[in-house]
Amino acid sequence: MQTSRIKLSVLHIFLAILCLANILPILWMIGSSFKSEEEFSINPMGLPKQWDFSNYSKAWKVAHLGTYFWNSIFVTVAAILLTVFLGALASYFISRFDFKGSKWVYGLFLIGMTIPIHATLVPIFILMKKLGLLNTHLSLVLPYTAFHLSITIFILVGFMKSFPKDIEESAIIDGGGAYRIFWSIILPMTRPALATVVIINFIYNWNEFLFALVLISKTGLKTLPLGLANFAGTETKFQTMQMAALTMALLPLLAFYLLLEKQLVQGMTAGAVKG
Repeated sequence: MQTSRIKLSVLHIFLAILCLANILPILWMIGSSFKSEEEFSINPMGLPKQWDFSNYSKAWKVAHLGTYFWNSIFVTVAAILLTVFLGALASYFISRFDFKGSKWVYGLFLIGMTIPIHATLVPIFILMKKLGLLNTHLSLVLPYTAFHLSITIFILVGFMKSFPKDIEESAIIDGGGAYRIFWSIILPMTRPALATVVIINFIYNWNEFLFALVLISKTGLKTLPLGLANFAGTETKFQTMQMAALTMALLPLLAFYLLLEKQLVQGMTAGAVKG
């Protein structure tokens, strides 16, 4: 009993250190965004003596963050909707129907998880060029969707398989078809797992840089990571404005996570128990 308590205490200490290692740089970035350039150069590690909110308005205007935010929101949301819709449909038929080759189909999707995403960058660039999709939002939405179908289906299939067959049998007796059962019964019950895959997809799509760098060259179509990279490269003297821009880019991730936190925890817990 004493040994298990010691192990638990050591684990808690380790997790606390890990948490601090991750949160302190973020807190430093946020605090630095409220400093003037002079104060930041004198005392870069301390708290701001006088909180300067003008860095945010300046960064938004100088870095053209409005355009980059819109592009990132459009690409991210479009890719998430397409990925979750296709992934949920595929997962439903793989997990709830017994058909010849179902295991092979499922295995084919799982193989996609083993392929390094950026190893396909050159073929995708050539493909998008031949299709005439370079410098369009679709050039990002389609690869983001394709690359995340594997993990989406993997999570959703494991969750949907845990549902008892009695649910569908009762619905069939009441005259419900396959698609009605999917939309009215299976999909609402899968909300915790859906929240998990939505957050995973959102984080990747929002932060993805390399594909956006190669497939998008028009300034008006660039996403937020590209805009921040350009801003950091041209405005090297304005450190506090860069901190403000990075803080604004981080806020949607935090807000999105907090919004779906409850469903995410339920999905991860249920997946660990039922998967």
